[in-house]
Amino acid sequence: MITPENLHEVMQYHAPDSIQVSRFNNIREAAEHLALVILNEAPKCADQQAAIRKVREAMMTANAAIATNGVA
Repeated sequence: MITPENLHEVMQYHAPDSIQVSRFNNIREAAEHLALVILNEAPKCADQQAAIRKVREAMMTANAAIATNGVA
């Protein structure tokens, strides 16, 4: 949970270590796979594009959790 006490830490750049990079990559690969399935299986429409955006958002949010070590 973000609090006034940890806000500064949450907003800082967090250089990843090698374990975090591996975890980022695992999430990115899984998200790309899901996005490709959506592109191939869902009809081309606004909902398809929204689904892709939400996959991207989920990937970015998961990677933020890794970068901040769960502080937020």
